Amino acid sequence: MTTAIVTDSTAYLSQAEQEKYNIHVVPLSVIFDQETFAEGVDIDVATFYDKVREAKELPKTSQPPIGEFVSLFEKLANDYDEVVTIHLSSGISGTYQGAVQAGELVEGLDVYGFDSEIACGPQGFYAIEAAKMAQQGASAKDIMAKLKEMRQSMHGYFMVDDLSHLQRGGRLSAASALIGGLLQVKPILHFKDKVIVPFEKIRTRKKALRRVEDLLGEDVAVHPDIEAVVIHANCEAEGQAWFDTLQAKYPTVHFKQSYFGPVIGTHLGEGSLGLGWYRK
Repeated sequence: MTTAIVTDSTAYLSQAEQEKYNIHVVPLSVIFDQETFAEGVDIDVATFYDKVREAKELPKTSQPPIGEFVSLFEKLANDYDEVVTIHLSSGISGTYQGAVQAGELVEGLDVYGFDSEIACGPQGFYAIEAAKMAQQGASAKDIMAKLKEMRQSMHGYFMVDDLSHLQRGGRLSAASALIGGLLQVKPILHFKDKVIVPFEKIRTRKKALRRVEDLLGEDVAVHPDIEAVVIHANCEAEGQAWFDTLQAKYPTVHFKQSYFGPVIGTHLGEGSLGLGWYRK
């Protein structure tokens, strides 16, 4: 059996990673007024944040049409027996459900859907691990078992400068946003039960970053062999500084860098920072 790996653009894999691991990516889109841009295809990260600053209203985001998945799966059916398709949390997007529905419409190909229950760099970890296994000849069922095992130790925490993006986009409750605004806090957010919720409310950004560092440290103390990713929303210098700090503090951890692209950046806002990791 040969297995193809599919994910969506919110994994924010580099072009080099997509090519090295033969990962097929279906883009989500951002919509400014009536103009639609496929993430990673029609608009790059810097251009996106420039447009957001100039726009009167926040852009909207859109999941891929089912037809895009059907088209890709039909093409993959010519060369593969199975597909593992890995997507951002079903609690914030219908992309996963769309991929699963598309898989049911394609004959001659067994499609296995995996709900990452998260997004961005951690979602990318799932896709890369799945692709490595596929390149070694693993079956879809074996890959799915590994992904479920990874989920047990997958973590992702992020800090935003302005909660209004999440609240207006419907990705965080109005009550949570109101509390954050009144107390002038910098909450640490995470995914719980597939949706974004506050993890802790911290008074300053610096303290929030230190708190997330400590959360990673708790895992490192028990299991030092960890893969981690530092993620930034168009604040590269701050992201790099945090990356350098983390590398020095936790030398046993393998760190990489990533970014919050247009779709997730729409909901988090410029200046957001995140850290994700799992135990190897």
